Amino acid sequence: MTQYPVLSCTAIDAREPRALAEFYRVLLGLHYRPGDEAPPPPQADDTAWIVLLDDDDRRVLAVQGKPDLRPSTWPSEEVPMQLHMDFRVPDAAALETQRARAERLGARLLMDRSADPHEPLHVMGDPEGHPFCLLVG
Repeated sequence: MTQYPVLSCTAIDAREPRALAEFYRVLLGLHYRPGDEAPPPPQADDTAWIVLLDDDDRRVLAVQGKPDLRPSTWPSEEVPMQLHMDFRVPDAAALETQRARAERLGARLLMDRSADPHEPLHVMGDPEGHPFCLLVG
């Protein structure tokens, strides 16, 4: 028995859980837990809890349905950021490559600190409005 709890995964709320799970699946190179794969069209998707796994089949991220979610308005505090994730890349070239990929997948740029000499980063908003950082480190 371990002395400390172990993080199982991070769960985030989404108005459209299937779409957000697919965004993070593609962005991070993850795969669905068996049974959580997208249903074939035109079947309706009413999945309210979708788990994404890494290459070792460890839980990394879960997305749960929350139809009344109010997206963060960060950097405004009108609707505060409740959580954000940081994703590390090896260098400035990878930072720009991953920013462009995230935007193609539906993210939007919220802040550009790519010229910061100490910690170059981009703050992005995922398709549901959750902020996340891409940073060199």
